[in-house]
Amino acid sequence: MKQFVLGSAFLMFISSLPADATNNHAISLKPQLEPQKIAFLQSFGDTLPPIGYVNFCRENGAECRPSPRFADLVQLKATRFDQLAEVNKRVNDAVAPITDLELYGKVEQWAYPAEGKGDCEDYVLLKRRMLIERGWPESTLLITVVRDENNEGHAVLTVRTDRGDFVLDNKQPDVMAWADTPYTFVKQQSAHNPLVWISLLPPNLEPQPALSASNRN
Repeated sequence: MKQFVLGSAFLMFISSLPADATNNHAISLKPQLEPQKIAFLQSFGDTLPPIGYVNFCRENGAECRPSPRFADLVQLKATRFDQLAEVNKRVNDAVAPITDLELYGKVEQWAYPAEGKGDCEDYVLLKRRMLIERGWPESTLLITVVRDENNEGHAVLTVRTDRGDFVLDNKQPDVMAWADTPYTFVKQQSAHNPLVWISLLPPNLEPQPALSASNRN
């Protein structure tokens, strides 16, 4: 039997959680709170979805409908975390990064990887589909747009668990707690309706310029 070993980053994250960290909306934005202790992303109302996602849903309507099977969180057992790590690595290894402009001649084209190539949202779509095929509820697998370490648009897959929100990213080999990434989280799908997107930016922040998830691959 394969022995599962949790990564050190995951163990540090789990040990840092407060005993009562069960409310997936009750997080604090106090500066003195260490990022790794913030388990869950907080939403700040509806926002516009990325245009690439809108066009993807026009062509793939069945994949953008609310699922009758709703779960707010998934219990993150060792076997579940192992699945996340396996899917993240398999897709990252199998798909070569390329921009939409190079592949399709368009600035933003959301699609599943073509001929083993794709950009960030293509990785996300494939990882999401593979996890759904493995029994994960769609409502816990949320496409998320962030600003990366260079302040450019990027897409990742956020997974909602009882241990907090975790990120599958084509730029990172390991599954990470969202607060351990170098990103600013901008918007993501609603867990209740994938056609609705919610803002992850506090309303007191200055408005951001138009953001495409395809600025980088």
